[in-house]
Amino acid sequence: MRTAPTILHLDMDAFFAAAEQAAKPSLRGKPVVVGGLGPRGVVATASYEARRFGVHSAMPMAQARRLAPNAAYLVPRFSLYRAVSEQVMELLGTLSPLVEPLSLDEAFVDLEAGGTADDSASARATGERLRSDIRAVTGLTGSVGLAGSKMIAKIASEQAKPDGLVLIEPGTERELLGPMSVRTLPGVGPATGEHLRRAGMTTVAELAEAGEDELVRLLGRAHGTSLFRMALGHDDRPVVAERDAKSVSVEDTFDVDLHDRVRVRMEVERLAERCVRRLRASGHSGRTIVLKVRRFDFSTLTRSETLRGPTDDPAVVREAAGRLLEAVDTTGGVRLLGVGVTGLTDYTQEDLFAQAAAEDHSGGGAAPEESEAAAGGQGGRPEGPGQDHGASASAPELPAERRWAAGHDVRHALYGAGWVQGSGVGRVTVRFEEPGSAPGRVRTFRIDDPDLEPSDPLPLVASRAPAQSSWPETRPKDGSPDEGAGVSGGEEMSSP
Repeated sequence: MRTAPTILHLDMDAFFAAAEQAAKPSLRGKPVVVGGLGPRGVVATASYEARRFGVHSAMPMAQARRLAPNAAYLVPRFSLYRAVSEQVMELLGTLSPLVEPLSLDEAFVDLEAGGTADDSASARATGERLRSDIRAVTGLTGSVGLAGSKMIAKIASEQAKPDGLVLIEPGTERELLGPMSVRTLPGVGPATGEHLRRAGMTTVAELAEAGEDELVRLLGRAHGTSLFRMALGHDDRPVVAERDAKSVSVEDTFDVDLHDRVRVRMEVERLAERCVRRLRASGHSGRTIVLKVRRFDFSTLTRSETLRGPTDDPAVVREAAGRLLEAVDTTGGVRLLGVGVTGLTDYTQEDLFAQAAAEDHSGGGAAPEESEAAAGGQGGRPEGPGQDHGASASAPELPAERRWAAGHDVRHALYGAGWVQGSGVGRVTVRFEEPGSAPGRVRTFRIDDPDLEPSDPLPLVASRAPAQSSWPETRPKDGSPDEGAGVSGGEEMSSP
């Protein structure tokens, strides 16, 4: 444990929703919900205004609409979020070489390693400067926690929300943790929390009082020992700048259960293609192909096959996923499919026999044309935001009604830049405004209006001359719509 609070945890405030409010002046101060707009979509992020109605992350979108019917419901724009995240991570990189990103909007920083803090006063000054510069560069706010360990720094940033800074002095950890729920500690999820509750332990203080032997008896040696140390406030985990990826995967949740076996196979092939693109983008190949199937009754099956060598060949992955599908009964209907690759390496040892067999089976290995539908993300969450909903892999093009995603950027030849407020019955409604402008006017067009076209996201903050800022200036690199960021098929949205 450190004697100075030199581990910083940054958590951007309601990141996706805050970025949308910054980009859309008419939504500032109003409830905004970002996530999948389909019947099975879930909430990715809710603005603080929406949270007052009880809306929160991972909530089914249908429930959110009942709680906040007048909120603005938007499809995620991951290209924008990644661009802003890059700006934030660049700011963190100026503080220390040890920056450990946890997601697009969250990271640990070792200030001691960067020489930017060695005591409470310098740590607080660094944290306040960081918050100020994040606001200046991105227009958004972030909450900062400072402590002598990663666990306590994360707890501190949660206490600082929204838009605050909390510093917890080393030596006060046990007093702080004592009255908190056991769920506060890393590694205590719903199942472990319920197991501990049945044993009479609901607070961290009760864990510490139970002792290490009792926790080992209940949870096993590794988990019990780790949990006891954390209950005492001990956390020696270092900030790790590079974390190796363990797997690459994609999954889709469908608005309507799939019953057609041919359609299921086509969706698996489409997912395999997307998975390989993501695998190659990460610079990896892998040996084990994994298929995930969630059936109509919510039962989830996972099947895997390990190849003779690592591959990033789409035909090989597609064929392996198809073989795995043959062993799964899908007659009752499928609500979710996923394809992943594990056992990652940074080189490829092609399995020529498997590749040849795959090409023979698919007629030369040509990938089916991909047609993506509405988002339901950051990866890893069951049926979460950022997942696609039920577009047919064989369709050459999405229907015109589905090209206009609620919240996505457009440009009109006459009216300029704007964003889609809603679409349906052959019409699309656009609000014409930009970051930094006054709330704009709303106009409605035919969905096939030749003067209206999709556009890249605009920077949330206009670029400044280098002399005006001590921080490196970054701009979004590519505002093209993110793969898997969805489209709102015929979704009519009331005016915010």
